[in-house]
Amino acid sequence: MNIQPQIIARCIKRERKAEYELYKNTYSYLMSICLRYTRNKDAASASLNMGFMKILSNLDKYNLSIPFKVWIRTIMVNTLIDEYRKNKREREKVTYVEEYYDNAGFSEANDAISKMDCKQIYLLIDKLPEATKQVFNLFVIDGYAHKEIADMLGISEGTSKWHVNAARQKLKEQIDRKVLISS
Repeated sequence: MNIQPQIIARCIKRERKAEYELYKNTYSYLMSICLRYTRNKDAASASLNMGFMKILSNLDKYNLSIPFKVWIRTIMVNTLIDEYRKNKREREKVTYVEEYYDNAGFSEANDAISKMDCKQIYLLIDKLPEATKQVFNLFVIDGYAHKEIADMLGISEGTSKWHVNAARQKLKEQIDRKVLISS
């Protein structure tokens, strides 16, 4: 994705052609982020549109010293987190665990994972419970710290760690099942 500063300048002036060009150039990148955090393509599309509107309305605040890709990713992730908070009551209830028990069994290497492609791994992540998937994506894929995740989602650090641990356990079980089926 190569966004020219001229396109950004034209978007700030509200030129529709430039906005459409920016949308076309960023669509696949932003949609891939949305699909990681949502359950279906319709929800991802709705989130993408909300996030893109925030990007357009805040372009005048964009600092050229920051890579554009990083800046739009941050806005999109924050938009998805805002949506997550809005819909929190509608989703399944999760029992929060305040303590995190580290288990060395989760660090074992698994040969099956090396035989899987990225798409298969994302499909396994998508099967996680909504809250666990959200925390796992923020921690593992987007690189946020547990404290940052806790602040963003309104949970404790221990709960964030619990979700990552639970995600790893469920992913390990799914991979083990895959290995048994393919054996």
